[in-house]
Amino acid sequence: MRLSSLGRRIKYHPLIQVLGRNKGNPRTLVLIEPLWGIPYNLIAPFATLYMYTQGVTDVQIGTILSITMVIQVFFSFFAGILADKLGRKFTTMMGDFFGWALACLVWSVSHNFWLFLLAAILNCFEQINQTAWYCLLIEDAQPTDLVGLYTWVSIGGLVAIFFAPLSGLLVNAYSVVPVVRVLYVLFSLTMLTKSLITLKFCKETKQGQIRRAETKGVSVFHMLGEYRHLIPKLLRDKGVLKAVAVSVILYITNMVSTNFFSLYVTQRLGLSENVLALFPILNAAVMLVFMVGIQHRLSSTRFRAPLWVGLGLYCVAAVVLILSPADSLGFVLVYVFVAAVAAALVNPRKDALLQLNIDVQERARLNALIMASTILLSSPFGYLAGWLSSLDRRLPFAFTFLLFAAAMVVVGRIKEPQVGENTP
Repeated sequence: MRLSSLGRRIKYHPLIQVLGRNKGNPRTLVLIEPLWGIPYNLIAPFATLYMYTQGVTDVQIGTILSITMVIQVFFSFFAGILADKLGRKFTTMMGDFFGWALACLVWSVSHNFWLFLLAAILNCFEQINQTAWYCLLIEDAQPTDLVGLYTWVSIGGLVAIFFAPLSGLLVNAYSVVPVVRVLYVLFSLTMLTKSLITLKFCKETKQGQIRRAETKGVSVFHMLGEYRHLIPKLLRDKGVLKAVAVSVILYITNMVSTNFFSLYVTQRLGLSENVLALFPILNAAVMLVFMVGIQHRLSSTRFRAPLWVGLGLYCVAAVVLILSPADSLGFVLVYVFVAAVAAALVNPRKDALLQLNIDVQERARLNALIMASTILLSSPFGYLAGWLSSLDRRLPFAFTFLLFAAAMVVVGRIKEPQVGENTP
């Protein structure tokens, strides 16, 4: 009886129902997301240390971030055009291949600043993938299920919780560099597999078919010129601008945390490199529990309150990390726990909020324009974060505290979107 009851609870869990209502592209993309999420989360705690161990300095790490952000802006402008002309499906596959499969091969053999820069530039193709991938995910989905789908995307990336201890054990046994090299090769293979699955099981969206027909015979340069009409339209939409402002702030803070957290806890707090793998495990565990057990109890059509609370928790987490004494693992664990709850609240909602505010007819190009703007506005902060870290490794996280506080002010001025079955 208990097993039968458990089975019914799982079957009728709101997240399972979301996948049941959204077959085809949404389900396929959600189910294959671990092919990206597992290797990425295995490597992420050691990626910056991998560079640093091979002689790449804090400032050079920040320089790579800023240079690649400028290139990402260029790719982002063309992402929407390619998604319209080539289709969401093919553009997604192209971005996965060049932006991840090929880039990871270069990362696997990198040993100096220039090779790391080359790999990061190849990874910029991922910006082409992002625009098309989001369209492929949501264009044929039900609007009321957007938060649920973005929650599934986050869960897919968190499946690495079951594999993360392996990277820590391997680093302990063989050191950072050889382990990360092998992981990058495996990452390349999983992304190649992901591209082939997308080819076989996904199909072009209805809106993608419409845009391919409309843009057939229209030159890329003509479509690029049409941005002069889209940009003023975007600037006049206050709802979109506020959602973009929140996305830009979170993009910057994520960049800072991803690239400087490992250096902070190892170089300033004196924690062992071996414990780095522990932090993504805790982060993933907290987020999974929250998303599976609590997320569905919150309204999928209300955004302001959960976003505001999540940003407030991010502020608390930053303060905890800044005040952490040396050799204090407990403080860092509290930081990871609080930041994980904040991410579970914020990430699905900020993505859904943005998609609900943009014009469905121009979703690809507007998404590309928004992504380009996000990267352009964020690009100076990679170098700034590296410079701040070179002065005092606490300063990048003090900076994120100020950014999270600013985002709270913006969210307080956002109007709740009207979400219904026919909402774009």
